[in-house]
Amino acid sequence: MESSQDRNLPATERKLQKARTDGQAARSRDLSHLAILGAGAMVLLIFAPQLIEHLRLDMARQLAFDANTMKSPVSMIARLQTMAGTGLIASAFFAILTGGAALLSAIAAGGWVFSAKPITPDFSRLNPLKGAANLFSKQQMANVAKMVLMTGILAAVAWKYLGSSIDDMATLVLQPSTSAISHVADWMTEGMALLLLVVFLAALVDVPLQSVFFRQRLKMSHQEVKQEHKESDGNPEIKGRIRQRQREIADRASVAAVPKADFVVMNPTHYAVALKYEEGMAAPQVIAKGTDLIAMRIRDLAKTHAVPVLQSPMLARALYANADLDRPIPAQLYTAVAQVLAYVYRLKAALRGEGPMPGEVPEPFVPPELDPLTRANHQGEPA
Repeated sequence: MESSQDRNLPATERKLQKARTDGQAARSRDLSHLAILGAGAMVLLIFAPQLIEHLRLDMARQLAFDANTMKSPVSMIARLQTMAGTGLIASAFFAILTGGAALLSAIAAGGWVFSAKPITPDFSRLNPLKGAANLFSKQQMANVAKMVLMTGILAAVAWKYLGSSIDDMATLVLQPSTSAISHVADWMTEGMALLLLVVFLAALVDVPLQSVFFRQRLKMSHQEVKQEHKESDGNPEIKGRIRQRQREIADRASVAAVPKADFVVMNPTHYAVALKYEEGMAAPQVIAKGTDLIAMRIRDLAKTHAVPVLQSPMLARALYANADLDRPIPAQLYTAVAQVLAYVYRLKAALRGEGPMPGEVPEPFVPPELDPLTRANHQGEPA
């Protein structure tokens, strides 16, 4: 098993995409805290005057009891229901707003990632040895140090703020309730602003830090990169067999085009290539080819449809190896194919009674490097 020291290569795009599919992304808790506190503070600042006024009126109304109210429990229950309903509506609105802020902050930090894998039961997570190793990982130690530092800063800010305002808060008991509520609201607003400032500074550090930790967790070893490339590109032997199978399927499907061919050239039983040339074509095209049984099928179909079948072993092998279906033949074979095509034209003219029968089938010159049999023989000769 490879150690973490061997993982010194950055994660590939494929591994990053797989991590996102598995529900992994760089997440900053401090950014979420900032979003929730910021949304809550915004709500308080916007609606604080209305809330304070509503609270003041409700307190004045609820604390004022007359004889009629004392004699009517239903009236007291109605007041309680009104207060409870208002509180529930305000709480639901506040929860929705802060929850939306938390979701947006998560998307901003790591992008939109939707996966059920993180909540899928995985009993390997219950391994105590693995859990103990994670407790003392570099990331966990850095997170602990960050939390201790942030706790110290928050404690210092809170101590300083409370110490400077404790005397003012102590005198609130001597003030009317409406005035005291206003002072408490101002005091909470200032305290919230200080808290947001501290959390904002923590988020500025935590967001890039979590991104670095995330990419470090996904680092790869040389062996992992090689294996991924092998999986992406495919095993050469398997790819070769797939290509061979694809060629066989294409050759088999091309047999149906044989009746449209001008002639078929063979070798004499192992290879068969059907060619067609029409006015406007840049060069003759191979419209069907095959070996062994497919070659026999091409030959039989050509004879059935009166398509000339000629024996030219080197040309048949060269065309099969170097020409693609429905594509012009290689330029190196233009002269050889032209000689055979001229012979076919004379043969067809003679069969129509428009001229004498041509002589023997020409033996066109084929460059040795295009003939797979000749090339194989040369490679097998000793140097």
